[in-house]
Amino acid sequence: MDKNRYIARTINGPEVELTQATIIRSNNLYPFGRHNYAIYEAPDGLFVKGLNNGEREIMLTSFELISEEEARSYDHPYFRED
Repeated sequence: MDKNRYIARTINGPEVELTQATIIRSNNLYPFGRHNYAIYEAPDGLFVKGLNNGEREIMLTSFELISEEEARSYDHPYFRED
């Protein structure tokens, strides 16, 4: 297994390599939680949304394929509360 590759297993489609993907928008504030997300555009033209289900030690816990329109207009519903 190549540890230099970032592969996301999406819940609604194939695995997508995000190693060279562009991050369109994200929130990676620690401690991690539901406020964390990332929207990626993969080099092959796929768009992936990564979310956190409340896990404090892992930034993103699930990934799903989304449309370009959703990726470009995504508004995350959760905010970090200290």
